[in-house]
Amino acid sequence: MRGIIGEGLTPAIATEYGSAFGTFLKSRCAGKKMRPSVCIGRDSRPSGPILQEAIKKGLCAVGVDVVELGIVTTPSVGVMLRHLQSSGGVVVTASHNPIEYNGIKLLLDNGIAPPPQDAAIIKQHFLSKDSASVSSLDCGQAAKNDETDAVHISKVLAIADKQKIAANRFKVVLDSVNGAGGGIVKKLLSSFGCEVCAINDEPTGMFAHTPEPIAKNLTGLCEIVKREKAHAGFALDPDADRLAIVDEKGTYIGEEYTLALAAEYIFSKRPERSQPKAATNLSTSRMIDDIAEKYRGEVIRTPVGEANVAAAMIRHNCVIGGEGNGGVIDLRVGPVRDSLVGITLVLQMMAETGKTISGLAGTIPRYYMFKDKFTADKQQAEDIFDEAKKCFASARLDTSDGCRFDFDDGWLHLRISNTEPVMRLIVEAKNEQAAQKYVNTVLKMR
Repeated sequence: MRGIIGEGLTPAIATEYGSAFGTFLKSRCAGKKMRPSVCIGRDSRPSGPILQEAIKKGLCAVGVDVVELGIVTTPSVGVMLRHLQSSGGVVVTASHNPIEYNGIKLLLDNGIAPPPQDAAIIKQHFLSKDSASVSSLDCGQAAKNDETDAVHISKVLAIADKQKIAANRFKVVLDSVNGAGGGIVKKLLSSFGCEVCAINDEPTGMFAHTPEPIAKNLTGLCEIVKREKAHAGFALDPDADRLAIVDEKGTYIGEEYTLALAAEYIFSKRPERSQPKAATNLSTSRMIDDIAEKYRGEVIRTPVGEANVAAAMIRHNCVIGGEGNGGVIDLRVGPVRDSLVGITLVLQMMAETGKTISGLAGTIPRYYMFKDKFTADKQQAEDIFDEAKKCFASARLDTSDGCRFDFDDGWLHLRISNTEPVMRLIVEAKNEQAAQKYVNTVLKMR
């Protein structure tokens, strides 16, 4: 659930949503001796405390216990709910959206967002307002837990060679955009012996710049990396499940490289002929396919959405996965996109190879990617899908999430957004000229 505070999203709505989720969990946990419990955390937005209190009220009202984690990252909530063996989790965050937005993200006991069939049940509880409040003696109880950073960091350190990274004494500039990730990532980097230059690290929720970690929003980080002669710059979004990277020259290399570099490192450590598998969504760069081919591996493509990728990783026993928006998933830590994992795998790769960020990125085939969106209602979207299928009839077609067309020189993905009344257009090709050809064709269909 995501919306503008005071308009589409209010405390009253949050309470009802909390009750709906609690009702679903009680049904799911029927027959168990323990009362259901939920870990709840939030990013740093000023509206966070109000929404968290409202959700807690709704959960407790239907007899679900609440563990309050405070300001923590989204992947941290996933780690803690599994650590505490909770029935589910709630993250109060609007991810990369502007400050006027907030949202409520639900997680099940496995740390993954509810699959479509469960999400439909929760939504129905919410819309029908059929959540049953319990008596005074049966109300849920709330307790605070301040172990999150320590537990999460310990799980990340378990997949790294701390001494090897520390021996390099990397200098890192971190931009956490006044979100939830500054504190925990500074602790992680310090444990690796890094010299950390942190900017926008106070969790005020008053974002120093537009929070999505894309090139136009990170010019300041690029300048500081260059001025400080740092080895790398790391940029987070407000809930720290996405990571963008700036190389040692102060050049933004892009979110797509986050997963590509992580996959390159993980695949390189697999035994020869092991045929490792990775999972990612249909909108992610072909770089990961090139990497998989290099190591005789395989890439499983899924519809867009972290839950879809995580489910595929578990089903196919994937060694790495994630999305091209800078989200890396390593199941050894958890089935959630995790910037701490991305940072750790990149630093480990730098330490083992002795290469710079630009040097590592330079070993991966480069493509040109174009992303755009335009307003389209359901009927307009269907008309565009039909037109595109006719126009690109010779391409390989995947319709599991909109339409993805694969060509010899690139690919095109058209899909309806999950969060906005728009159609998203993503094109990747070997060069800008080839990509623009496909873009122009689609834009004429509007």
